[in-house]
Amino acid sequence: MAGGLKFSDDFLWGTATSPTQVEGHVVNEWTDYVAADGGHCRVACDHYHRYEEDVAWMARLGVNAYRMGIEWSRLQTAPGAPLNPAELDRYVHLLDCLKAAGITPMVVLHHFSNPPWVTSSGGWLNPATITAFADYAAKLSAALKERVWLWNTFNEPDTYASLTYLLGGFPPFHKWHFRAYRRTIRHMAEAHVAASRAIRQNKFSRAPEIGIAKNWTFFGAFQPFALWDHLLAETAHHAFNRFVLNAFLGGARREASTYLGLNYYGRARLNQFRALVPTNGVPREKLKELGIESDDMFERHPSGFSRLLKKFHRHYGLPIYITEHGAASTDEDFRISDLTRHLHELRIALNDGVDVRGFFYWSLLDNFEWQFGYSKKFGLVSVDFGDPALPRRMTRVGEFYRGVCAQKHR
Repeated sequence: MAGGLKFSDDFLWGTATSPTQVEGHVVNEWTDYVAADGGHCRVACDHYHRYEEDVAWMARLGVNAYRMGIEWSRLQTAPGAPLNPAELDRYVHLLDCLKAAGITPMVVLHHFSNPPWVTSSGGWLNPATITAFADYAAKLSAALKERVWLWNTFNEPDTYASLTYLLGGFPPFHKWHFRAYRRTIRHMAEAHVAASRAIRQNKFSRAPEIGIAKNWTFFGAFQPFALWDHLLAETAHHAFNRFVLNAFLGGARREASTYLGLNYYGRARLNQFRALVPTNGVPREKLKELGIESDDMFERHPSGFSRLLKKFHRHYGLPIYITEHGAASTDEDFRISDLTRHLHELRIALNDGVDVRGFFYWSLLDNFEWQFGYSKKFGLVSVDFGDPALPRRMTRVGEFYRGVCAQKHR
């Protein structure tokens, strides 16, 4: 666990969700999508109606922070349109519930979904989306400036762009459109700069912090002398890590960010051009035979966590928030062990002087995991999707994390 490490009084121990995955009753490109397990997001966890109950679960966990998305499609019906007052009021009430519980919000503006009018006009391939996003950021930050100081413009732009235009996992399910992938990343990077400028134009009672959440996957070859696997791994590293970070943080664009968010789950090693991870169709049993430890989605790589944090600290000099880390498994002993080892690596990085200011466990609730539906269990609080009442239950992982949060000022 995290015992023995002196955290600052303002260190954030949090959890996280995204609107499409938990809220339900949303109209975006995911509304009519049916996942591999037959699930859809039309009701999801019904967080849209039950957020007060879910804030109470956060209070039981003892977290002092919550990374939440605000769904763009609920608030604007056209480019430059005024914010929908009823939907804005609902989010304001959620933020007020969090404040009453002593929980600091980090607001995400884009988490893998777009308003229908963005999609119909070409999505992030259309440069007009940059202007529309900046307008949204300006209006929303003006409305919430007394309640929100932590802003996360984009969650995992690399994941969004690659699954939309390279791997065919997200609507509109294109494959190997490399120019579209690169154009999307560049437009999102421009939108981040424009949104950062728009947010800063407001007068905040506390200076805003603004950044992205970058998913980081280590790529490598499973066999040490497999030259072509090494070359493919290096290509993947450049496309999904180096190129993306340079687009957002290279040159003058670095000034748009006051922090760097990191989503960290592990690594993907290649064997004969195939990624050895469950999300690529390789069964966990086969991976175990190869000596690879994984949850239901990714190979775990705790030792890379502290190494990566130190690398980011050296290269960018920005404060870091761990904006997501978690494990998908019904084996709670495995999940507790995985969290313990990653917190140990966090302790190593902090003791070596890395400026990490918060840790957000993914996820508060079992939820709609995009193309996988409801089969992946990430929640600190479980949800029974077989029961129309969607009952919540604290998991043993949640109990463990409550113990971690209770140490936050020791």
